[in-house]
Amino acid sequence: MEINGDARAYPLLIMVWHEIVNDNVGGVPVAVTYCPLCFTNQVFERVINGQEVEFGTSGKLYNSNLVMYDRLTNSYWSQAMGTAITGELTGYELNIIPFDVITWQDWKNLFPDTVVLTTDTGHVRAYGVDPYGDYYTDSRIIFPVDNDDDRMHPKEIILGFDDGEIYKAYKQQDVESSITINDQINNKPILLVSLFQGDTRAFERTIDGKVLEFFFDDNKIFDTETNSEWNYDGIAISGPLEGTELIRLPFNPGFWFEWVAFHPETEVFGES
Repeated sequence: MEINGDARAYPLLIMVWHEIVNDNVGGVPVAVTYCPLCFTNQVFERVINGQEVEFGTSGKLYNSNLVMYDRLTNSYWSQAMGTAITGELTGYELNIIPFDVITWQDWKNLFPDTVVLTTDTGHVRAYGVDPYGDYYTDSRIIFPVDNDDDRMHPKEIILGFDDGEIYKAYKQQDVESSITINDQINNKPILLVSLFQGDTRAFERTIDGKVLEFFFDDNKIFDTETNSEWNYDGIAISGPLEGTELIRLPFNPGFWFEWVAFHPETEVFGES
């Protein structure tokens, strides 16, 4: 992720063993979280009622998903929902911070001066060896979930969006194939763009009340209304809208089975 010019990378080969990193990026206290059972990555602002807090792993699961606890009140939190589910803070929702799930080479090309989480953690772990083996590609779900849905493979990597209790899932491979997708959720026009394998960014595509349509041509992103060129940060770098910046949107990447377990009513992009 990159916040206020501070770029940091957290290798999954470390996260698979520890699942949560409490950090401070660009002056913002964050909890970087990863649940290998669900392939759910999420970054939260770890501030509760104005107070900076740390999070830890509880060892418990909800819908096969990581349950965290805060070290202020020991309330339990669902990583998938970003919400406290038991304890003093039940119902409290954390702010989600946009981030990237991306290969090291692509990230380093984007941010050559990035800081990287070290394997010198003070713990003895077999970093570089994934204890889950082929779990990420087979169809088995080890722990019970509240709802299953065969609209796609349970381990399909999706991007889950929620807006006003309207839920929608997009296949990561569909965004990669299209590069840009113009869509809307709960009447909010959004843009999904993927320039790198495994990674997608999302933005609101409304500027001064006007909805823009985007397309990819000659390795560049343009809007059809003004033909301005945009970069991967959602900033217009040439044309009539030069200097204009789209609002980046957070979302929930992970396996399909996890998303639909929490949101059985979800829409799926491309369904008729």
